[in-house]
Amino acid sequence: MNAHDLISQLSIISDPRQAWKVGHKLTDILFLTICAVIAGAEGWGEIEDFGHERLDWLKQYGDFEEGVPSNDTIARVVSTISPKRFQKCFIDWMNACHDVTQGDVIAIDGKTLRRSYDKSKKRGAIHRVSAFSAANNVVLGQLKTEEKSNEITAIPELLKLLEIKGCLVTLDAMGCQRDIARAIVEKEADYLLAVKGNQGKLEKAFDHHFSLEKLNQWQGDSYMTRETGHGRTESRMYFVSDIFDEFVNFSFDWPGLKTLGTVLSSREIEGELVSLDDVYIRYYISSAELTAEQLGKASREHWHIENKLHWKLDVAMREDECRIRRNDGAEILAGFRHIAVNLLNNTKTFKAGLKRKQKKAAMSTRYLAEVLAGQALS
Repeated sequence: MNAHDLISQLSIISDPRQAWKVGHKLTDILFLTICAVIAGAEGWGEIEDFGHERLDWLKQYGDFEEGVPSNDTIARVVSTISPKRFQKCFIDWMNACHDVTQGDVIAIDGKTLRRSYDKSKKRGAIHRVSAFSAANNVVLGQLKTEEKSNEITAIPELLKLLEIKGCLVTLDAMGCQRDIARAIVEKEADYLLAVKGNQGKLEKAFDHHFSLEKLNQWQGDSYMTRETGHGRTESRMYFVSDIFDEFVNFSFDWPGLKTLGTVLSSREIEGELVSLDDVYIRYYISSAELTAEQLGKASREHWHIENKLHWKLDVAMREDECRIRRNDGAEILAGFRHIAVNLLNNTKTFKAGLKRKQKKAAMSTRYLAEVLAGQALS
């Protein structure tokens, strides 16, 4: 994983400016933006500030014949880049440098850029769907949902762009759709989908055949985990079953359906169950032949996209506080944050949290160069 390879990918993006007005090369502006975001810059002004402080170092990688562009120039140029072309370049870069392996969990989930709404132009907040490799903690791709649309229509479009053969794609209940399951199977991957009320008949069948009473007498494959911390204990029981008679009809609707899964979780404080309200049952369907232990591992890894991506974007990079709204600037800058997360997670020479890594990149051009070069690729 190498930022310079990414710049080569991005160089195919056409420059939206009139040629005779171009003072700063597009590749220089993109490279500056990537480096500045890695070093913790959160807006156009901070990107310009980083450029002035690191201009001599930047000239080792780009021309910068006209010096550092102003923050207005950076904003204007980046905001007029085609988001579709940018996302395609990002995904092509990841497909080229990141090899998925058989059984890898690819979690897909959406996130809203909360401050990107523009009331004056009657534009809602941007919502994007991302695919996250749980094994390697990297974003494989992302796609913006169209206004007045939702994740259901964006997910199949994202799947078309990804290389996921042999992987297990996990989605929450909103993604539990027949067309999405079919799109995953057509990519020669497997799905693990959470089942809720949006698939009423399927949920009703689970309620009947996997009730608490029946799970207490379960004779099939099961697996249990217990985690203790902060004065409480979280217990989870995982149950799996092959397709049996009452679910055969559903197998015609869900391509490749092989496994029915149930997760029973509870919380105890000082050894006592808090209340029945703290007992949860979740249902899953999968095209993979999963053991109860494999179901447990995959269902937990799905939440890596929340804990290891969305949380980092909001807490370390303050994405939810970003008020950039100019043209497509918010979407493109969010893509740069994904690039920074991938490169920082990929670099193993300095073991620390994302925020601390960003600060080190701001202080040390040696470390920043390591991040860009993809040192210690795992």
